[in-house]
Amino acid sequence: MCDGFANFSCLMAGIVPSPFMDGGEIYLSLENWGSQTLRVLAKQLQVYKPPFVVEEPGNEADVICNSVSPGMEKPAAIKDDPFSYSVKCCRERRAAVLVCLFEGDEGELRVILTKRSMKLSSHPGEVAFPGGKMEEGDADDTATALREAMEEIGLDPNLVQVVANLEPFISQHQLRVVPVVGLLSRIEDFKPVPNTDEVDAVFDVPLEMFLKEENHRCEEREWMGWKYALHLFDFESEQGIFLIWGFTANILIRTASIVYQRIPSFSEHLPNFQQLQRALNNVP
Repeated sequence: MCDGFANFSCLMAGIVPSPFMDGGEIYLSLENWGSQTLRVLAKQLQVYKPPFVVEEPGNEADVICNSVSPGMEKPAAIKDDPFSYSVKCCRERRAAVLVCLFEGDEGELRVILTKRSMKLSSHPGEVAFPGGKMEEGDADDTATALREAMEEIGLDPNLVQVVANLEPFISQHQLRVVPVVGLLSRIEDFKPVPNTDEVDAVFDVPLEMFLKEENHRCEEREWMGWKYALHLFDFESEQGIFLIWGFTANILIRTASIVYQRIPSFSEHLPNFQQLQRALNNVP
């Protein structure tokens, strides 16, 4: 039996674990949901725990309140209700993306991506996940990711089984982005309806490609005097040629590493931007 799905090769061997307990919670066998591949993956990801603790919004109150320079008066909103102010600021700096996985025709895991509209003022034409900033009505990161996926590509939230939230990724604008991993059991039920104001194309790629040397290249970049590795992947399909790089590529490399339980085959002489951010903030 594969303990906690530590080795994804068990999936290929056709071994499906029975229900088990972790931390007092019962994880069901999902016998009537999806394919065997996706049931195994769901079990594996349900017990995933990020490698470091993320600060809760309440813990940011002191950071925000103390960020005012000495001698300057704190804004009234901070003085009157520092906790609410910190939550508001946290939401404004927080976003979520949907890493939606499904099983391809040959049994491989694939992930849904978009090409951002050329009409957009930020990152036009770049490859991205469905996602965006947290809004006031969003209960949590999962709600944000599912809402954005519905708005951008017409993905019905009822089709997606959310199984894990990965650790937050930090953009170069210091936006905290949470990848929400969801599984789509029946890809044929998803009929993309792109919002043409935001999305020019919806396509999918094999997840495992982000662990392979093939179609991968790396460039050295610099941020505030620190060097880091920028990963780029070329992908060609019937819909065209796509360049998957930077922030999106980092999330895909991380997701693939977690799912397949192995590191990329390409060498990494420099940290990527996320690894650099964690190192600079003394996060393990």
